[in-house]
Amino acid sequence: QSVLLLQARDRSDQGSLAMVGPGRPQIVLFGSSIVQYSFINGGWGATLADVYSRTADIILRGYGGWNSRYALKVLNQVFPKDAVVQPSLVIVYFGGNDSKAPHPSGHGPHVPLSEFVENMRKIGEHLLSLSDKTRVIFLSPPPINETQIQLVFGNAIKGRSNEVCRPYAEALLNLCNEINVKCVDLWKAIQQQDDWLNTCFTDGIHFTAKASEVVVKEVLKVVKEADWKPSLHWKSLPIEFPFDFGVPNSLSLSEIELMRNDQLEPPPSATLL
Repeated sequence: QSVLLLQARDRSDQGSLAMVGPGRPQIVLFGSSIVQYSFINGGWGATLADVYSRTADIILRGYGGWNSRYALKVLNQVFPKDAVVQPSLVIVYFGGNDSKAPHPSGHGPHVPLSEFVENMRKIGEHLLSLSDKTRVIFLSPPPINETQIQLVFGNAIKGRSNEVCRPYAEALLNLCNEINVKCVDLWKAIQQQDDWLNTCFTDGIHFTAKASEVVVKEVLKVVKEADWKPSLHWKSLPIEFPFDFGVPNSLSLSEIELMRNDQLEPPPSATLL
């Protein structure tokens, strides 16, 4: 019995260590389907994972169909305050489902605007309390293509409109100013794209590669300009296991990594910051 207890304790101790080392900064993407689907081909999560491939770990915690009310219920499980390693950055997206019109049954994803703001306040305050070096970025709800939603989903999805969603985006921006959380204004950024209604959505709601490029550009802009110490910008983080072959006048692998990211091919309207 004592041997079994020692083995269990050893497994517990091992569980407190990183599964794969050495330790890197953790960047967690937390949200609904805009987050869950961000690792599809050309998705903004996948692009961030590529950009940070030798410097930080991008961790996906996306839950399609969820709203801020559901997120609040699992917040302590996803981000426990007693975790051995806390994230360096959490990028949060909720609001699109919250802003859906109430269902006559009283069920469904709708969350009243005032409750949405308070839920996001609690989420932001919890994340900021994880550690002195945990940073937070909120993504505002983006616009949608109402006609495309009807064509793709028919009557299966009702109650989504830009008129109802816009106040949620504006309220989130105001909240971020109040609680000192960085925010990406996707409501504005998406609509600044040429022919955004026809080029930014796969189904009227979720992002094409073009829209994902906008998300990446705006996120990296915030990270680059933030007065965070240490900086979490991809060019500022140390490259893991820098190495060169000792050949005179040759580039090191670290330099090649930086050049590779600099030469990624975004569309003419976007540049990798």
